[in-house]
Amino acid sequence: MNIHRHPELLDRLAAAWALGTLRGGARRRFEALAREQAPVRAAALLWESRVAGMTELQRETSPPPAVWTRIDNLVRAERERNATQQARLTVPKQQGGWFRSLLLWRGAAGAGALATVLAIVTAGQIREDLGAQVQDLQTRLQTAPQVEYVAVLNDDQAGPAMLVTFDPNNQRLTLQRVGGYQEASDKSLQLWALPPGSAPRSLGVLTRERLLQLAAGEGDVQNVPALAVSLEPQGGVPSERGPTGPVLFKGALIQKML
Repeated sequence: MNIHRHPELLDRLAAAWALGTLRGGARRRFEALAREQAPVRAAALLWESRVAGMTELQRETSPPPAVWTRIDNLVRAERERNATQQARLTVPKQQGGWFRSLLLWRGAAGAGALATVLAIVTAGQIREDLGAQVQDLQTRLQTAPQVEYVAVLNDDQAGPAMLVTFDPNNQRLTLQRVGGYQEASDKSLQLWALPPGSAPRSLGVLTRERLLQLAAGEGDVQNVPALAVSLEPQGGVPSERGPTGPVLFKGALIQKML
């Protein structure tokens, strides 16, 4: 099956694989396809990196009170079991076998009842904990960065200088400098959209950090075939003026299909 021809299905399978909810034969078949087909492998690696990145956002939390309650119940049950065994071993022989049997059966019945109660309580608490974890994971997935547009901006030597991605969920552009260029202190780099048939439109002035983000809507990048970065006076220039300095980097803006 050419699963890469069905982007939505591939994205869901890759997400389920990364989260661990794709199991059994389905998981083995997906992994076999990933070994054979590069688009499947790329989708799996993309979701794996998203899930791995979520751990960095995990806040430090203390175990809920239910966890300590379960631990205390298990410790008490173990103590009662040991006490029952000890009492059975120390019953005087002259009291007869019927008395020892009575203690044994009472102890077994008590331990069984306690185990049943603990199992019911623990199962309920585990379901509550799992439900909370699933809800938390769903919330994180909804707010996790998504990449819909990608551009690699090259310098005049065709060397990569900047990676640009657009996240529609969070309405922002992320820019990462991958080259060694650094503008002078009295200059600024400015990012421009190059829509067909109209003048360049400013998408923002870049700071000097190697990784930065700019607020942007999907309308700012939709149907824009290319992006460019120009060297401008410090603070940039108004959008309506267009680039006034040399264009240092330029590249095609591609809408991601997976």
